[in-house]
Amino acid sequence: MRSRSSVSIVASAVSLAALIGSVPLRAHHAFAAEYDRDKPITLTGTVTKLEWTNPHARIYIDVKDGKGEMVNWDFELGPPNGLMRRGWNRNSLKAGHVVTIEGFLSKTNPHGANARAVKLPDGRQVFAGSSFDTGSAQEDPTSTK
Repeated sequence: MRSRSSVSIVASAVSLAALIGSVPLRAHHAFAAEYDRDKPITLTGTVTKLEWTNPHARIYIDVKDGKGEMVNWDFELGPPNGLMRRGWNRNSLKAGHVVTIEGFLSKTNPHGANARAVKLPDGRQVFAGSSFDTGSAQEDPTSTK
């Protein structure tokens, strides 16, 4: 015969497993599923935020649109681990830095893109770890070229 406490523990574990299983996870998709390689974009704007999260880091920049209104763009970078191997860290860019980002437009987000390269405030251009690129030569964002 089971004690009430062991039944309670089992019931709690089952409830927790059901709750975790019902939480939607953000799927990791191939580049072509989310971005259009035939729609390259280059934007210059002011960094509002750098998110250092898995599966991809993100840069958000404010850019003036054709009407002169400020639009916040969301650029996907490579995974933080890959960026760290290239010399990036969560402090590589700060809010207020002006950057130019080359990438490819999102198929679903009108103000989203996959970043391929980022031109830093000091003029260096660094690889952003785009899933579009595989195995290209990369420049270290901490180099002093």
